[in-house]
Amino acid sequence: MAAAVVATVSESPGLFSVHNEPVWRDRANFIVNARLPEPGRFEQLWCRQVAEDEFEVCCIPFFLYDVALGDTVQTRAVDGRRYVLSRVVARSGRFVFRVHFERSMLRNREVVTDRLAEMGALLEWSSSSLLAVDAQDVGHAQQIADYLFEQEGAGRLVYEP
Repeated sequence: MAAAVVATVSESPGLFSVHNEPVWRDRANFIVNARLPEPGRFEQLWCRQVAEDEFEVCCIPFFLYDVALGDTVQTRAVDGRRYVLSRVVARSGRFVFRVHFERSMLRNREVVTDRLAEMGALLEWSSSSLLAVDAQDVGHAQQIADYLFEQEGAGRLVYEP
């Protein structure tokens, strides 16, 4: 029996950041809401349910900090929403980088993403200018950080670890 993805309906859709192409979509069977620092904003995370209130993250967070692909998170009910991320239960050991291409840098997207993919990074686009990059471990994260630092120095992108 195939698992169904459960989505939370929002009365204010503009306040939710969504993942259109989560990297582990095939594992996901649930969507969890994660509060962002801006009042009323959430990021909807594709997840795989592992217990009643625990989930494995199946996407690379765009705006949420201190959560990575593969982390196990716990949820709780908040303000009428049943599944809101409350804490990380187990870390996957993966790392997230965010890459922004300003208008003048957009021509560099394909070269940069091709190289990141060659390096084994997993990639997820939030928009045409914002890319989330996953590194599988500390060594891989250092390789990706070195490459992004070099590209930022050359004026091809802006990134944050």
